[in-house]
Amino acid sequence: MIIRLSQIFTYILFCVVQRAPAWRYFQLNANYFNQELGIYSKLDTDQLIPKPWRLTQVLDCGNSQPAHYPVFVKPEWGQNSFGIQRADNLQQLSKIRAGRAPNSSNRNSNYLIQNAAAGKREFEVFVIAATHSGQPPAVLSITETINHSDELYPINGIYNQATSYCDLSSQLSDDQVKLLWQHLSQIGDFRLSRVGIRANSLEALVSGDFQIIEINLLYPMPLIVLSNNCNWGNKIAFIVRAMWHLAAVTKTIPLSQPRKSVFFKKRTLAHRLKLSNKTTPSNEPHS
Repeated sequence: MIIRLSQIFTYILFCVVQRAPAWRYFQLNANYFNQELGIYSKLDTDQLIPKPWRLTQVLDCGNSQPAHYPVFVKPEWGQNSFGIQRADNLQQLSKIRAGRAPNSSNRNSNYLIQNAAAGKREFEVFVIAATHSGQPPAVLSITETINHSDELYPINGIYNQATSYCDLSSQLSDDQVKLLWQHLSQIGDFRLSRVGIRANSLEALVSGDFQIIEINLLYPMPLIVLSNNCNWGNKIAFIVRAMWHLAAVTKTIPLSQPRKSVFFKKRTLAHRLKLSNKTTPSNEPHS
């Protein structure tokens, strides 16, 4: 909570200094917000991912069966791995479906089924775009997500106590960062994003041999600030640098861009997601 609040206050301060409208933060990626559904739809962003990096992901209608297991069942409107469950077989999938709160007729109440990625390691790439289109990103950090349980396909996230983070940004040369950015820039023109990726190694990640498991566009936490191998001085320095550039990129949002009610609609859906997870915890291990 302290880390998140420090980012918020630093961002607001820099917005004041740069005369950027801080209240437009929620419009940073509004071009990708599905106004009709009131969500950043995972199926919408899924279509932005080139096929070699895209995992099979479909709406869970409750009657179709996956061709392979394990699979991950996730709310289409979820963020930060909240609400995700894993099914290792048909029996577990049926149990997840049976315990789910009754859906309304609206699509934004739906859940998705996503195939498991083959990569052995999980990485999170946090990006703040440059103020000029076509330029390398102003901020790019790479954090490895490590799970300390014996599960082969863990549900990693900030709510999972078995999850920890390790900053790998310094292990990549400038040329490797440029190559990684060439891959990620093919996905979408995001002003702020955190992309979850599975690959067998850091070298495979840089070379483009990976699969994308998640794209967070609303308020993605830069996981470098949670990493165990990064001291507080470096974390504070990163927050200052990142929030300065985030304020700068906020200032580039054109006034002509249609305003969307991102904040209030996401608050409503987040509340519903938390209520549903009181009976179906997202990180409960499977037998």
